[in-house]
Amino acid sequence: MIPVSVVTGFLGAGKTTLLRRVLSDPAWADSAVIVNEFGEVPLDHELLAASEEVLVNVSTGCLCCVVRTDLTATLMDLARRRATGELPAYARVLVETSGLADPAPILHALMTDAAVAETHRLRGVVTLVDALHGAGALDRHPEARRQVLLADRVLVTKPDLGDAAAVAEAVQALHPGLPLRAAVRGAVEPDWLFAPGDPAPLPDPTARHSAGLASIVIEREEPIPALALTLWMQALAEHAGTRLLRLKGLVALAEDPSRPMVVHAIQHIVHPPDWLEHWPGGDRRTRIVLIGQGIPRHFPARLLAAIEAEVSAALR
Repeated sequence: MIPVSVVTGFLGAGKTTLLRRVLSDPAWADSAVIVNEFGEVPLDHELLAASEEVLVNVSTGCLCCVVRTDLTATLMDLARRRATGELPAYARVLVETSGLADPAPILHALMTDAAVAETHRLRGVVTLVDALHGAGALDRHPEARRQVLLADRVLVTKPDLGDAAAVAEAVQALHPGLPLRAAVRGAVEPDWLFAPGDPAPLPDPTARHSAGLASIVIEREEPIPALALTLWMQALAEHAGTRLLRLKGLVALAEDPSRPMVVHAIQHIVHPPDWLEHWPGGDRRTRIVLIGQGIPRHFPARLLAAIEAEVSAALR
């Protein structure tokens, strides 16, 4: 499987600067990059083209508007050329979105296209928020808020030019517990930046969110039967629909609790699960984080408990 990481962030957050820094690292020299820009002149393409990395530019407008054709077709064309030897055997794909993009349609495409799913796997979403203008963007622009809500981790850029602490506070208020670092001109370890998305720690229950938005955490000491997990995710996606902005988690399955299953869902789309070879750290509990709008706080956990009870009764 070829891992795909999405790099997003509002206009001017420093996405191209970050990617240039990442691509200059010899350990990340085997990367393919897909760049999209809002507009007709592909400046980011020119800025990145100085590197010797594989680079594909999608400049037909906002990537999230054309993603169901352009991104999936581009990924499959890259994979075909990689398989035939036309391109180097790149190890990963980095997708830089337009600063005006809502990442949700991009993630949908990566999850739902059958051909892409056979060869690619979404690794995570990195969102950049700049310390100079980021707080204002989060306040005024829904796209900026969605980019944070759908992130696996956030990089605060330009901390030397603005109030990084205030921006970090605004990010955590919107998405509590989200892994976050600050860096000048993209000086951050790529291994941290593009690590597989893990659920955030338990948020502060007093944290404030935008109207209707909430982070809901489910933690379980006992492993969950695979059938119960499948039925729960299907029922939750069907009930919540577009109100379920994102679900992500590490799950201990009753059938194999020795290693965690990684689960993802975006709105009503459930991503095929992945497995990690071992539990990160010493915590082997199931931890699932939901970012939703208008979802009753206790509903997901109670739904899971009810489905677990039905499955257990049926198996007796």
